[in-house]
Amino acid sequence: MKIAVVTGASSGMGRETAIQLADRFSALEEIWLIARREDRLLELQKILPVPSRIFAVDLTDEGKRNRLSEALSRFKPEVKILVNASGYGLIGHVGEIPEPGELGMVRLNCEALCAVTRMVLPYMSFNSRIMQYASSAAFLPQPGFAVYAATKSFVLSYSRALNEELKSRGISVTAVCPGPVKTEFFSIAEKTGRIPLYKRFVMARPEKVVRLAIRDCAMGKSVSVYGIAMKLFYVFSKILPHEWILRLMAAISPVQVEETEKNEKN
Repeated sequence: MKIAVVTGASSGMGRETAIQLADRFSALEEIWLIARREDRLLELQKILPVPSRIFAVDLTDEGKRNRLSEALSRFKPEVKILVNASGYGLIGHVGEIPEPGELGMVRLNCEALCAVTRMVLPYMSFNSRIMQYASSAAFLPQPGFAVYAATKSFVLSYSRALNEELKSRGISVTAVCPGPVKTEFFSIAEKTGRIPLYKRFVMARPEKVVRLAIRDCAMGKSVSVYGIAMKLFYVFSKILPHEWILRLMAAISPVQVEETEKNEKN
């Protein structure tokens, strides 16, 4: 049985990826959908043109995460595509975001991603693909978004190294690094601060980002970056000192956390 495994499938990029995979890859016999919100997964299941299996689990909980391992062991599927799209970010200075939120980003964005990848790899065959959702925030440190950006730098580095390690097995790994995308991600992120204004001007549509990501993944590219603005950002972050870029970003749109705190006090 050839399947795709998609984490973070209840919303945003994960949901859109599951939809596009189901539409574009007729060879897939099942898609395994993983996320915390079962109601959202059931809604998605109804609209997919291929059978799907639901895992309503919190991937930061090792015990619940093992439900996926048990299912893999039981059904022994051939995993052709793994998509790690689970993750979240919170805006705010380090120490000002509640500790569970800060540590939760590390557990979900990094630990859970590694755990799921390790779990699924034994079931992946030659010419399979892995998509890891990182972010353009991975390209350089981001004051006011420090923990999130650091977790995505981890995902980018991990994915590129894993891509080299798996070449002998014919498996390629693509780190997807979009800029701001119009999903509910920022509804969660802005619970602790406000997104800088300049990021609102370069927001992309999720279906376009996912379409390019799937194409780049199929072609075996190690990194997928959507849009001219983010491609330029990627290049500049490589050739310019990060201190210069950070000063420019601060000048364009100062960190908004202080304003949020003032509003809460009034």
